[in-house]
Amino acid sequence: MDIGIPKEQRPDEHRVGLTPAGVQLLSAAGHACSIETGAGEGAGFSDHDYERAGGRIVYSSEEAFGRADLVIKVERPSTDEVSWMREGSSVVGFLHLAVCPTDQIEAMLARKITAIAYEMIQDDEGGLPVLTPLSQVAGKMTPQLAATFLQNDHGGKGILLGGVPGVPPAEVVIIGAGTYGITATQSFLLAGASVYVLDQSLARLQYLEQLLRPGGSLVTMVSHEFNVRKVTRFADVLVGAVLQRAQRAPVVISRDMVRSMKARSLIMDISIDQGGCVETSRPTTHRDPIFMEENVLHYCVPNMTSVVARTATHGFNNAAWPFLWQIAREGLDTALDQQPALRRGLAMRYGTVTSPALATALSARGLRR
Repeated sequence: MDIGIPKEQRPDEHRVGLTPAGVQLLSAAGHACSIETGAGEGAGFSDHDYERAGGRIVYSSEEAFGRADLVIKVERPSTDEVSWMREGSSVVGFLHLAVCPTDQIEAMLARKITAIAYEMIQDDEGGLPVLTPLSQVAGKMTPQLAATFLQNDHGGKGILLGGVPGVPPAEVVIIGAGTYGITATQSFLLAGASVYVLDQSLARLQYLEQLLRPGGSLVTMVSHEFNVRKVTRFADVLVGAVLQRAQRAPVVISRDMVRSMKARSLIMDISIDQGGCVETSRPTTHRDPIFMEENVLHYCVPNMTSVVARTATHGFNNAAWPFLWQIAREGLDTALDQQPALRRGLAMRYGTVTSPALATALSARGLRR
């Protein structure tokens, strides 16, 4: 199989689709790996590392895409990148197609691309094995970012996240008790914050309390609208982490709720890669990560973990590797037949949207394929 690993083009995207270790294993098995020059630099992997692993360095994005039966990416391909792919070839990555621009969707369908979305791969227990490591990385990053943006020099309220004796800590509200929410809760508690976690699932909240053996610094609540409105009014930091697999994230924080928040408090919309769960959110970048709306700071960077590229790349590669290895070893058709989890990650096949949830999301936007 011919495998392409292109350099990611999104600004400040430093992760790479495959590590040299993965290239070495694939090359040893007889597969040809073409790596675009500089693809791994942000994650600390040189061209020489890939060459020593048996890969071939190519010097244009067109060549990395054009040679490949299978393209291994981090972010979804742009319209130009899709145009460089061979008709009928395949791509894997964190694709977030439910909120993908229409021209990119149409380009992928027209070229009969097969697309496997890492964030849609789901095991029999409902877990998302490839997304999980990045959710954990993001959860551990969140308190350090929140602490920075609460500072006066970033427009924040001037609150120390953990407080000091005689002065209370910041009050942090997390909407969503999935993998990210649990990791962020642990990290905020370790930083000394008071944390409120809301989720629709009482079972998730019970699991969280059992896991963390909370004292007075953790409060769990069911995320009815009444409770969400209540906590937004006093939150110093409001973190939105709502996920619906293969669909746009639902908006659970309205503009009216944002307007009720204390001046210069902070919203972190971690669902922004799936469209955002806060009505006032819009995507930002690492170079310009925050904006003020309704007198509240907003942090909405979709590729949040890209600035800890080495950790993030190793993390999701560890989880994705069994699926990539089976595709390379058995061929995509056999791998899909044998791996239900991989099959659940199949978004498109030969110009047709195969995921019912994704088809519903695209149909709501007027795309019917």
